[in-house]
Amino acid sequence: MFADRATIYVRSGKGGDGHVSFRREKYVPNGGPDGGDGGNGGSVILRVDNGMNTLADYRHVRKYKAGDGEEGKKKNCRGKNGEDIVLKLPMGTVVKEADSDKVIVDMSGDTTEYVLLTGGRGGNGNQHYATSTMQAPKYAQPGQPAKELTLTLELKVIADVGLVGFPNVGKSTFLSRISNARPEIANYHFTTLSPHLGVVDLKDAQGYVVADIPGLIEGAADGVGLGHEFLRHIERTKVLIHIVDAAGTEGRDPIADIKAINKELALYNSELPKRPQIIAANKLDMIYEGQSKEEIIGRLKSEFEPRGYEVYPMSALTGDGVKEILYRVRQMLDTLDDKPVVFKSEYTPDTELNLTSEPYTVEYDAEEDEYVVEGPRIEKMLGYTNLESEKGFVFFQKFLKDNEILDRLEELGCSEGDTVRMYGLRFDYYK
Repeated sequence: MFADRATIYVRSGKGGDGHVSFRREKYVPNGGPDGGDGGNGGSVILRVDNGMNTLADYRHVRKYKAGDGEEGKKKNCRGKNGEDIVLKLPMGTVVKEADSDKVIVDMSGDTTEYVLLTGGRGGNGNQHYATSTMQAPKYAQPGQPAKELTLTLELKVIADVGLVGFPNVGKSTFLSRISNARPEIANYHFTTLSPHLGVVDLKDAQGYVVADIPGLIEGAADGVGLGHEFLRHIERTKVLIHIVDAAGTEGRDPIADIKAINKELALYNSELPKRPQIIAANKLDMIYEGQSKEEIIGRLKSEFEPRGYEVYPMSALTGDGVKEILYRVRQMLDTLDDKPVVFKSEYTPDTELNLTSEPYTVEYDAEEDEYVVEGPRIEKMLGYTNLESEKGFVFFQKFLKDNEILDRLEELGCSEGDTVRMYGLRFDYYK
């Protein structure tokens, strides 16, 4: 079964906690701290696999987790890093954040590998917190928490040209004639149940890729029929070949058909009908007695050429007029940007720290004569921040100000020179 959409849950690895321990050696009765650092958690990595052309694997397995970092150990031993997890995807997969439907990354073009979620950094062992005034710290830094996301994966085929039209108008026959693709062909609706790609080779001209999009019907953009399942595959195409049953072999009006399909394209994506479009008036070898080929083509041209759509007569069955369409499409592509259509990122999960929803407390410890700031938000901030660097310390100060922690301290009477404690770390308060 062709699968071009899947929803999965991914989680990076949690960083290992730093260890609290002290040297216990013969003749060293009061050894210093020797707690090792925790290992880093594993990352979630996306990678293009050119051997894949479907998302079927992700229909069966929906949860993916990287390995957690190992806790630090005695004798300054660092914990092992967690294993990364690599998710292989077919070229052209667009990865979105499920709740907002915003694009995270488009796995196409130059993007063949992408680190989606980095693992949590391992926490520092208590050896890092020894000072001249606190030589036996009983605090170690916790590892950064795991990050998690629910993703929507959408495979949007990479093709230069898309074939659109009602069911049974000859799209599959056309594709089989212009390329080596062999889609199933039969005289009933919805024979094509998945997009087919064909490569067009032209003498004295560059070839291109054509996608046969399964038949659309009215209401497709609202979920009617099968066509709405495959509208996403048109989004990368640069030129559309709109195949229509010009002979009306099923009793439908070709002009009404073209308008109906373009309406569905506009409802799905308002930019699609604005793309260069050739109307291929097909099945002219099957016109009824009393019909005039010239009259049929004349009606189509007078209706659509003023709108910028070129009309070409053809018969996909006999091959008449096909070559002219192929070379005209090549001319159109030559006037367009040859870069592939890549969807821009709208959501970067690994760069914004979602700390604002976590609680914290600010209290005065009369026994120690210290102000104490604690809570999950503070713990996460300390895990993410390297306070030994100037950049990290500036971020730390901004965090305290933006989260109104400095205001809360002053409300409790904290003044310059007072001590503020955060999970075993002590700071002198200055404005």
